[in-house]
Amino acid sequence: MTDVDVREAHRAALAGQVLLLDVREDDEWAAGRAPGALHLPMSRLRQDSIPTDRPVYAICRVGGRSAAVAQALEQLGYSAANVTGGMLSWAAAGLPVEADGGVQGQVV
Repeated sequence: MTDVDVREAHRAALAGQVLLLDVREDDEWAAGRAPGALHLPMSRLRQDSIPTDRPVYAICRVGGRSAAVAQALEQLGYSAANVTGGMLSWAAAGLPVEADGGVQGQVV
C-alpha cells in the first residue's frame, strides 16, 4: 500500500488529480474536514459509492482506518493511497480545516 504525506495529498486534491476520501464518522466530519473531501464513513463504505475516475487518497483521524480502506480499495483494483497521520497531521501542518458553512473547523 502507498502512503502519501498531508502536503502531497492537499496539493493533489487541490489540483483535482485525486479524490480525497474522508472515512471518519459523522461527528468527526462535522467538527472539521479537508476542503473538497468526499465523506464516506468506513462503517458505511460501499464499493459502488466510490468514484473510479481518479486515484483515491483515504484519510481519517490518525491513519489507521484510512490505511485499511486504502488497502481494501487496492485489492479491489482501485488506485489508492493512505494519507499518513490523517487529519491530525493535516491540521498540525497548517492545512485548511473547515466545518459546515465554510467556517474554521477542528479535528476531533
